[in-house]
Amino acid sequence: MEQAAGCPAVGGSYPQKNAEILSSQYGINLFLAGLLLTFAWAVHAVGISKSHLLSYLITLMLIQLLWMLWYLCRSCTQRRLIRDKDTHAGARWLKCGITLFAVITLILDSFKIGYYIDFSNCLSPTEGIFPVTHAVHTILQVYFLWCHAKDVIQSFKTLERFGVIHSVFTNLLLWTNGVLTESKHQLNEHKERLITLGFGNITIVLDDHAPQCNCTTTTLCSIFSQGIYYLYPFNIEYHILASTMLYVLWKNIGRKVEHHQQNKTPFKFHGITVGMIFGLIVLTSTIAIVVVYLIQIGGSKIKSELALTMFYLHAIFVLALMCTAGIVALLIYRLEDRSLDNSKNPARKLDAELLVGTAAGSWLLSWGSILAIICAQSHPKYTWYNLPYSVLVIIEKYIQNLFIIESIHREQEKVNDNIKTLRIVTISRGSTLSLTPLYKEIYNGRAAGDNGDLPCLFKGSIRGRENDGAGVAREETNQDNNMVMQSASDFSFYSRNSVTNNKRRLLKNIAAFLFLCNLSLWIPPAFGCRPEYDNGLEEIVFGFEPWIIVVNLAMPFSIFYRMHSAASLFEVNCKT
Repeated sequence: MEQAAGCPAVGGSYPQKNAEILSSQYGINLFLAGLLLTFAWAVHAVGISKSHLLSYLITLMLIQLLWMLWYLCRSCTQRRLIRDKDTHAGARWLKCGITLFAVITLILDSFKIGYYIDFSNCLSPTEGIFPVTHAVHTILQVYFLWCHAKDVIQSFKTLERFGVIHSVFTNLLLWTNGVLTESKHQLNEHKERLITLGFGNITIVLDDHAPQCNCTTTTLCSIFSQGIYYLYPFNIEYHILASTMLYVLWKNIGRKVEHHQQNKTPFKFHGITVGMIFGLIVLTSTIAIVVVYLIQIGGSKIKSELALTMFYLHAIFVLALMCTAGIVALLIYRLEDRSLDNSKNPARKLDAELLVGTAAGSWLLSWGSILAIICAQSHPKYTWYNLPYSVLVIIEKYIQNLFIIESIHREQEKVNDNIKTLRIVTISRGSTLSLTPLYKEIYNGRAAGDNGDLPCLFKGSIRGRENDGAGVAREETNQDNNMVMQSASDFSFYSRNSVTNNKRRLLKNIAAFLFLCNLSLWIPPAFGCRPEYDNGLEEIVFGFEPWIIVVNLAMPFSIFYRMHSAASLFEVNCKT
């Protein structure tokens, strides 16, 4: 009878598993079709134009808009129902980050609309419809994520799986489109830089799909066309963050959530001053290096070589500091005896997988550079700095991944670090006497004076009881001994708590420092400072087109790794 009763429960999981498999296959096919369409446009395939690609993307966004509106309306009608929430998903700081990127994306859409108006004579209408649709899509999607990123959907599960996975792959296709457009712009500048470095034997014709007509307002056209490419990095990060948050929502559909109290982990600047100062120094110096690099590279051969040398030396120093900080943090973890949280958590699992998966992009580029240095017949002086740089990139990501993954899996301490005083309680004739000498005084062995006497109130309590008889005196003596033993135990606890707080403070400073360092290392590749393009040695060894393909495939993952690491380190800082 028990087995018969259990069969429906087991069998009931099959439809949900099938719905998960079907929806994932639908999303993958949706993505592959868009990916091939994007590739066909990039290589000028016969019969495929940009309007076809944009029409496909507009259709996907409109379908997602209809699904989000349906979900929001249904949520409003069922507002009084108590819904399960995944407390680990959709953190507030993550929502604030995606909102910031979304605002900049809206500015990008406005630039695209202005660009279309200026070139409207020779551009397809889809190039004007796309930014308008994308702006509406962005606004509604951010609102949806703010309100429902934590939802654990338990009704209409099959339909919701298809709607959420459609949203995931729509954002991935929009991310792919942004990466391709931004990469084509970078390639147009890349060939000119190689020529100034003396690699004149590399010849390839690059095309940026520029409009075949004149702009109606030259000044505005220049502002729009240049501004668009500086805003693309934020648009790229927005779509990849949105796809990850939606993927967690998809994984949570039909999930049974354990109801327990989730400790809030607010971000505090207190205690991380040192890490913030060193991190801000790295951030400021990185911005200065990027500005000088972009000004100098391509100006002349000498200026380009100096720019590359300057970049490598700065990156080597920063990566060495990050490796040292990560090793110190891991050593602190080895000295601690704290259990790991192995509970089911889709958001945490996705974070760990993204860290390792996207790090592979940087590792691919680094190993390509190392192999090029070993196999090249001639080595300009600046290329030798690429060797320690590439080795440190591999080591730093390896150490940082270990630190972040272990940090997000460690259980939070339940010790209250705001305890500043030690409370001594004595019981006398049914009354309670509470004394609160400062912890610093107890630590120094003096609660009231320098001679080691007990506090005056306690001495008064003893003197008041001296005339109560021998039996009472013995009772008081036993109570005093118990109190002293309890005080010693409490003192030992606070000593351990002090050491723990020092470790926590050091870990928080390391996390804050690494957070700002990852933001610093996100800036150069995101805004065109890419020595993998400008070095030139890899193109000689592997060939121009093969190496450019490798860079264009790996660079987006490398850029995303830095932003995702910064987000994860922010969470580590809050939890520590």
